[in-house]
Amino acid sequence: MDFDLVLQGTVVLPNRIVEEGYVAVHAGKIAEVGLGVPPAARERHLLGRALILPGAIDAQVHSLSQKDQEDFVWSTRSAAAGGVTTIVDMPYDEGNLVCSAAAVKRKIDHAAPQARVDFALYGTIDPQEGPARIPEMTEAGVAAFKFSTFGTDPKRFPRIPPALLDACFAAIAPTGLTAGVHNEDDEAVRSYMEQVKASGITDWRAHGLSRPAITELLAMHTIFETGANTGCPAHVVHCSLGRGYDIARAYRRDGFAATVECCIHYLTLDEENDVRRLGGKAKINPPVRPRAEVERLWRKVAEGDVWLVSTDHVSWSENRKTDPDMLANASGVPGLEVMVPLFIKGALERGIPLTWAARLMAENPAKHFRLDHIKGALTSGKDADIAVLEPRESIYDAAASGNNVVGWSPYNGIRLPWTVSATYLRGERIAEGGKVMAAPGTGRFVRPPPRQIISGAAT
Repeated sequence: MDFDLVLQGTVVLPNRIVEEGYVAVHAGKIAEVGLGVPPAARERHLLGRALILPGAIDAQVHSLSQKDQEDFVWSTRSAAAGGVTTIVDMPYDEGNLVCSAAAVKRKIDHAAPQARVDFALYGTIDPQEGPARIPEMTEAGVAAFKFSTFGTDPKRFPRIPPALLDACFAAIAPTGLTAGVHNEDDEAVRSYMEQVKASGITDWRAHGLSRPAITELLAMHTIFETGANTGCPAHVVHCSLGRGYDIARAYRRDGFAATVECCIHYLTLDEENDVRRLGGKAKINPPVRPRAEVERLWRKVAEGDVWLVSTDHVSWSENRKTDPDMLANASGVPGLEVMVPLFIKGALERGIPLTWAARLMAENPAKHFRLDHIKGALTSGKDADIAVLEPRESIYDAAASGNNVVGWSPYNGIRLPWTVSATYLRGERIAEGGKVMAAPGTGRFVRPPPRQIISGAAT
């Protein structure tokens, strides 16, 4: 076979690391992964100690949370620069809740001309309509569904109460897709928020005090019990607490599909240092927790209790993150450009095998969103989506790279021992040395293969 591209270096797979390995690409697909002398190719790069990973799939991106702000032209540019080759975009867009087949199509048509990397989509429901449109959104190609036990905004990000959540899970179960849920108990959070406001505390401490651990853990029991009741795979889209991963493991032990995602901010930032220093720029729901909890989460990674690692990326304009009243700020931070090197840094510092990078940011997300027929692994026949990191130290600066719509990041100033040096999408180089080469429209909409529904069971 004539190879179009061969990369030689340290190949990082989900189950092993191949020193002096190579990846060969033909016609946009992975053709071969091998060891030793790399074969000839039209384009051949001997990369020494560089890490060669499957391109990351970011399971949680908000490209359109703020009107006229980021959009796909910027989110996918950050992704390409950061070794992320597929994003899964959330359904809570300002001005367009993605809750029907028409809304799915509208979003695909909007994103496709802008996207520099591939994209998949979440769907959700309008609480007034209930689960009626879940089948049509499945047919339209959504990769999963997203709900929230907390109401951030009655229109854009509504609370789904328990009985309605149960009905939605029951409607999703036959499709074979997963129900992902934001895990904060609405009643509990509102009670604690009132207590904090009454106390007069408005500084960096206010957010964590308004959402203590119990608010997250109560919601997780609701979510997993709803999955157990309906037979629908239940997924918590972010958990900041080691205890939450223990709860999910207990449900799995009992035979239920119960998974948890960890965002890169929970593995990187802590409350007593970073939230104190950054204020609103580190306000995230659920909150960033103390350093002891960060280390507990890394242990959960090492023990295999974390299913996915994502960013929950959102690029709020700076004026929405700098209010001295902590609770008045928007929640969420950008992270697409730096998730992969941050995970590599954290794993190496703790002696955690880099195989987890390939598993938690590529293989498992591909399985989770039913995209593993084409994505998520350096396996023959799958899309040649590849991230290359070189052992070159850099200090992160979101504004300096030019790949972000906002010039701020909670990760600014962090020293990264490994830097993304190249990203390939279907065998084509889309970024090199931090410079994004992919034109808008390079990315494609990707979706699970259509499934046949037979007698109420998906096949």
